[in-house]
Amino acid sequence: MNNKLYGNLIFEWSHPGRKGYSLPKNEFGHYDIPSAMRRANDAELPECDEMTVVRHYTNHSANNFGVNNGFYPLGSCTMKYNPVINEETASMPAFSKLHPLQPVDTVEGAQEVYDTLCKSLCALTGLDAFTLTPFAGAHGELTGLMIIRAYHESRGDMKRTKVIVPDSAHGTNPASAAVCGLEVLEVKSRANGLVDVDDLKALLETHSDDIAAMMMTNPNTLGLFEKEIPQIEQLIHHCGGLMYYDGANLNPMLGACRPGDMGFDVMHINLHKTFSTPHGGGGPGAGPVGVRKGLEQFFPTVGAYHGNFAVIIRALTYILTLGKENIKMVGPLATLNANYIKESLKDAYRLPIDGLCKHEFVFDGLADKSTGVTTMDVAKRLLDYGYHAPTIYFPLLFHESLMIEPTENESKETLDGFVDVMHKIAEEAISMPDEVKGAPHNTPIGRVDDVLAAKHPVVTYKQMTQ
Repeated sequence: MNNKLYGNLIFEWSHPGRKGYSLPKNEFGHYDIPSAMRRANDAELPECDEMTVVRHYTNHSANNFGVNNGFYPLGSCTMKYNPVINEETASMPAFSKLHPLQPVDTVEGAQEVYDTLCKSLCALTGLDAFTLTPFAGAHGELTGLMIIRAYHESRGDMKRTKVIVPDSAHGTNPASAAVCGLEVLEVKSRANGLVDVDDLKALLETHSDDIAAMMMTNPNTLGLFEKEIPQIEQLIHHCGGLMYYDGANLNPMLGACRPGDMGFDVMHINLHKTFSTPHGGGGPGAGPVGVRKGLEQFFPTVGAYHGNFAVIIRALTYILTLGKENIKMVGPLATLNANYIKESLKDAYRLPIDGLCKHEFVFDGLADKSTGVTTMDVAKRLLDYGYHAPTIYFPLLFHESLMIEPTENESKETLDGFVDVMHKIAEEAISMPDEVKGAPHNTPIGRVDDVLAAKHPVVTYKQMTQ
């Protein structure tokens, strides 16, 4: 075993009788625990001294990858940096020590944070009112669709139970509609990756009176701006439906255009994507919902203490730090960075849809398919060079999808380093394909069997020793 306590389980450093603590003498007497509440056998916990435990977990923490120690080009999730000032603000005792049930008149500062962020989001999106109650993007989607359904039902229009969703949409869109009790109608994309308006017209000819809304992600999952939104908006509104904007990809729109100005009635924003809170590992998140004037009456009246309040504080801090002048640079810079990488790599990787992208774009694997090196192989080989892999095999429109999103905050030098490595991997795929197919080689563990790990995970030490 090596001297750095690196690569071993904490159980492997265990020695019977060794302790890392010292408790004071018991001055409270002895009390029997009821047998029904006692274990039949002692818990099988590791027995280690303090320094072994500290060194073990400190060394393991070095295996974590994040935006603080490397480039994170994960597509469609906008894993951006989280400025320390955001954390400092959210950690201020005046906020972090609030009790959710204390009297309303003692939390006026927190209410001002809430109100100020709502006003800021209105200004950024062109909508008239926001609720910060939803806890994440999918929760925001569901809330938005419930608002739409409540709107139609308030007018006695009970038959509007269908929602149109593009085939390039995030998977949460049809899922949220289904949870809301709505039926999903899929509209196809054209070869250029944009919504097929002719296919939409055909759907409306059959279902015009049944349409509750159309959900659109803009830019879409391919990173493309939906250029025909004005025509789509007119078609949906003409038949009596509402327009829903999935704000998961809002980054490139900041400073460029606003959903409210494009005719959208309802939208959600992923604060944890666009306004800096890191969202790795599934949380925390926040999915505020905005509406045009008149729809705020359908906002949820019950919520768990204004949603994830610490995320709300981070988002407002981020917005106020940039200010109205500098926040306008977010969208153009996100777009510039994505197009720079795309144009720099399209000689070595297949670009199925050429032209200007926004914050992200999708390759269809390597340009040279003869080597048998797959998108999975490229992603695993990136780990050997110290880069987090991009999103792979999504969206499902292409067989070897490789989605890259650099975000707006990365420098040209960082982008150039990534481009160089991607070119090197493309060259390795030709000169030594087996090396790429066997990657990663420089990580604590090699390539795992993802299917086996998902279906039969081994999560206890006892199982691992059998």
